[in-house]
Amino acid sequence: MKRKLVAAIGAVAMTTGLVACGSDGGSNASKDPEERSETLTVWLMNDAQSTWPELVEDVNEQFKEKYPKVKVNVQYQQWGDKAKKLDTALGGDKFPDVVELGNTETMTYILNGALAEIDPAKYDNSDTWIQGLKDTCSFEGKLYCVPYYAGARVAVFNQEMFEKGAGTKELPQTEDELKKALDAVEKEYGEDKAFSALYLPGRYWYAAMSYVAAYGGRIAEYDEGKGEWKAALSTPEAHKGIEHFVGLVNEYNNGDRTKDEQDHANVMANKKAALIYGNGWEAGSVFEGENGNPELKGKIATAGMPGPNGKPLPSFIGGSDLAVVQKSEAKDLAEEWISLFTSEKSMEVLASKNILPNNTKQLEPLKQKPETAPIANAVPDAWFTPIAPGWTAIENQNVLENMLLDILKGTPVADATKKADEQIDELINNEA
Repeated sequence: MKRKLVAAIGAVAMTTGLVACGSDGGSNASKDPEERSETLTVWLMNDAQSTWPELVEDVNEQFKEKYPKVKVNVQYQQWGDKAKKLDTALGGDKFPDVVELGNTETMTYILNGALAEIDPAKYDNSDTWIQGLKDTCSFEGKLYCVPYYAGARVAVFNQEMFEKGAGTKELPQTEDELKKALDAVEKEYGEDKAFSALYLPGRYWYAAMSYVAAYGGRIAEYDEGKGEWKAALSTPEAHKGIEHFVGLVNEYNNGDRTKDEQDHANVMANKKAALIYGNGWEAGSVFEGENGNPELKGKIATAGMPGPNGKPLPSFIGGSDLAVVQKSEAKDLAEEWISLFTSEKSMEVLASKNILPNNTKQLEPLKQKPETAPIANAVPDAWFTPIAPGWTAIENQNVLENMLLDILKGTPVADATKKADEQIDELINNEA
């Protein structure tokens, strides 16, 4: 189904479709702010609860100064089941007013009419929002969410292990040099059969697709003539990237190769890995927080990940967006809360924690800061998943993870990618 047709059907099907603007807060919008007494329900992911809870608290206090009788009910969600919970909530009468969405999730909710249109003029630095985030909120010239923060994947490594094993505290800049260093680290710590010089989980599709991007491949391509997406994992370029990734997994990962990346920071915290490929903020998770190992503080660093052919590995530009739910009866309050939470002041808090802010203005200083330079400089050349109506379904059905798992179990790359392409083609153009 063509993308525009999908959008049109979604808009018609919803009685409060894409034509409604998020500035409409209902009859309460005209009330004195001090007399407003609604409850504003905000769904944030658990990253905010664990890493920047003081920002949430400060924004709620600012909001309360203007709306003393409005109760802000922040509910923290887990990535694993958030989409299912949100779909259920949107189909009923108990739904959030504000919801955080991973930037690969937004298009599905835009197309099915679940999100209210937003006016970028109401938000700080909207003229310099990071384009990769803004694109995930955009459809046919309108915006349906607000960029929250960006993320890029980098090499997270144990400097002490590299110095002891390979004689250097710095990460080599080419993959050939990195492999030599990894071999030396492996030799130094290899008595522990659970130790991996490079812990690269086999179902880590973000990493696998970075290698696909490195060879010029893509998950799918948009055909302007036909107005639809077409899977592209069966191309020679994609095959080279996948084979390269699987080769690294098999060569260096001595742990469970069938896992995903969800606990790879914990693996490093337990001193079972010298190098992981992760989000920049995961460096802090290695030595801080509930699962961190404080013994490793001052020993964990980040650097750009070397890729094939002597070039840096292209990074996926991750991150989150914040949206106002179309069914909300307090859209104006939801917009105002998001405005505070994504203000320049709020972005300063995220930047202080080495989280990439939502705009290039505040991103620029992080390019010079040693702790953040690798991730900040990775943003301009980053890749992104297809901004397609069916992408969320592809993620929910673990198409890429299952493809990688099949390959690790012995399925030829050509057969596994052919199967994945068939599944992608069935899903990618369809509204969820």
